[in-house]
Amino acid sequence: MDPFRLAAEALKSSGLTIAVTGAGISAESGIPTFRGNDGIWTKYPPDEYATIDAYNADPDKVWKFWLELAATLGGSQPNPAHYALAELEAMGKLEALITQNIDNLHEVAGSNNVIEYHGNAHWLVCPRCRHRDPLDLSQQTNSPPYCFCGTLMKPDVVMFGEAIPSQALVESARLAETCNCLIVVGTSAQVYPAARLPVLARQNGAFIIEANIEETDFTASVTHAFLKGPAGETLPKLVGYVKG
Repeated sequence: MDPFRLAAEALKSSGLTIAVTGAGISAESGIPTFRGNDGIWTKYPPDEYATIDAYNADPDKVWKFWLELAATLGGSQPNPAHYALAELEAMGKLEALITQNIDNLHEVAGSNNVIEYHGNAHWLVCPRCRHRDPLDLSQQTNSPPYCFCGTLMKPDVVMFGEAIPSQALVESARLAETCNCLIVVGTSAQVYPAARLPVLARQNGAFIIEANIEETDFTASVTHAFLKGPAGETLPKLVGYVKG
């Protein structure tokens, strides 16, 4: 059967559907991936710019990297794949969206129930009291700000050496264990623990839809319907099938 028709039928009959997204969905919005030959880490080695130890040791140096990254993300807009997932939620066909991305594009596109595995680069957070402030690029400084409690604030993202928020872990696992259908988009099954979610869902009887440019470790062993191609093309097409 046509994989789009197969996926659409699964979505129509599903009582609970979730999505898991990775860097691939935002690459179509012009956001460079972190890994790969042209990835961000080739310019900014993660051990120097993306660990919590590096931030605490030289916050001014690392702060410049996060400001540059925030400016890159801030200039990007959602693409048709983001809007397609938001439309599925509005149609009552998508309960929650779990993203590994820190770019805020799902929220801009209109998705409401977004679980951010790795945080959001548009916000600052106080490691001590958890107070959050938006990252205002119009007020750029050479040093990161301090919280009103006196603690140095940091980008509200999970740096290397930090744990993924327990609430995100617990809620994501619960959804994966109980969903009838899971859509995985733009992720290569290499970043854990998020890569475990489709496997967990499959083990509990869920139908797995995969939308990726090329096959991944998921495709042969976990995926039921593989939608090959840019997500900005495949996901709107899938929505059309669901409506039809």
